[in-house]
Amino acid sequence: MVSVKSILAGILLLIPFIIYFAIPTYNKVEPELGSLPFFYWYQTVWLAISAILFSIAALLLARR
Repeated sequence: MVSVKSILAGILLLIPFIIYFAIPTYNKVEPELGSLPFFYWYQTVWLAISAILFSIAALLLARR
């Protein structure tokens, strides 16, 4: 039987992959944040968000 925690962890792990594969949504230069084009700071922000989501998924799976 698949638990709700396992399903939630799977969803949390899929979110970053879906975002990263949606390249046309963030493949642009404008707007800039400081001197960084949108493409670079968008990916940097999602790197941090992905780490948080992966950590939450790991905690959910560790407490089974």
